[in-house]
Amino acid sequence: MTALLIADHDNRRLRPATAQALTAVAQMSDSVDVLVAGNGCEAVADEVAKLAGVRTVLLAENPRLAQELPEVLADLVVSEAKGYSHIFFAATTLGKAAMPRVAALLDRAPFSDVIAVKGPKTFQRGIYAGALVATVETDEDVVVGTVRTTAFEAAPQGSAVAPVERITCPEAGEGSRFVKFTEIQSDRPELVSARVVVAGGRGLIDEAGFKALEDLADSIGAAVGATRTAVDMGLCPNDWQVGQTGKMIAPQLYIAFGISGAIQHTAGIKDAKVIVAVDKDPEAPIFEVADYGLIADGAETCRALQQKLAK
Repeated sequence: MTALLIADHDNRRLRPATAQALTAVAQMSDSVDVLVAGNGCEAVADEVAKLAGVRTVLLAENPRLAQELPEVLADLVVSEAKGYSHIFFAATTLGKAAMPRVAALLDRAPFSDVIAVKGPKTFQRGIYAGALVATVETDEDVVVGTVRTTAFEAAPQGSAVAPVERITCPEAGEGSRFVKFTEIQSDRPELVSARVVVAGGRGLIDEAGFKALEDLADSIGAAVGATRTAVDMGLCPNDWQVGQTGKMIAPQLYIAFGISGAIQHTAGIKDAKVIVAVDKDPEAPIFEVADYGLIADGAETCRALQQKLAK
């Protein structure tokens, strides 16, 4: 059995999600090919070729692939699907959008958010916002799905370099068109790959509380996260959102300030190595998943820690 993994990148560099997804897909099949689809992304293909477990890198470069349109990517993947027993994406924004389209075009059942591999066609995935884990098995001849990358260690560099094979992109339909790209520049680490994340929720109350959280993050070189409630209240941007409807993260250290611990939020941090919770409600559910807990006001604790670090 041979699997096809679609690389996650920004045309300049390979994102960590690809190496993590490769670890999962390698457990499903005998060999793995990786598709790098983009424009001006030859350097990305060279990065992929150095990963352990990659048999061949398929490189598709076309201006239509530059902006990560899921319809265009899905058409390309389907055109290359013949001969593969597994077709998998990382569970990123693009992967979640393109994977169902590929499954529909191939008339196969999709498997989303795989967190463990029990066999070539047997997987585990979270259900009910991660409260339960379901074991699913399929008899499909082609398995199409996404991998929750935070559940797997990244594949290491290999001892050999895989060959890079160029392929062509089929003509795209008119399902969508690129309008504009907006990027927010930040000196902080990227949330999904940061080793340390500090996050705030409703308990930080206002903009002043989140300003204290940001000051603390900058002092220790951490990324900043938030709950959906805090985002909906307008206290922080939506790209900070962590949880079932936000980003799944797996930092070495996660510190939650003023977060009660709704199941939709804790689903996004279940793979964190150490969880520290600060909340003034001793009955807050966050303490059930935390390794360390402090019953205190979140904003005041942020300011106190910041003062200690400033000395």
